[in-house]
Amino acid sequence: MDSRELTAALEREFGGTEAARRTVARQARDLADSGVIEADRGHEFTVADVIENMADAPDDHDLVERWNWWLGSLETAYGGYERFTVRFVDDGPDVNA
Repeated sequence: MDSRELTAALEREFGGTEAARRTVARQARDLADSGVIEADRGHEFTVADVIENMADAPDDHDLVERWNWWLGSLETAYGGYERFTVRFVDDGPDVNA
């Protein structure tokens, strides 16, 4: 899983903020590194897989919601995917602090 390739594909397909794209790409990299998805699905985990599966989410979902929607489907089917969902996107220092 190439994080840079995934980040570019996420931007092209779904937009979202840079922070959201980085966060989803990081979670996808962690998922790939775990080997869980390859073991469950029986094939290599690719950028195309991520984009294709996230595209199945409802049209009104943003980038992070699409990722979490897909991970929810994997959680239901196999279990063990909740730890890869996005709960918080760090978009940098709080400018109002």
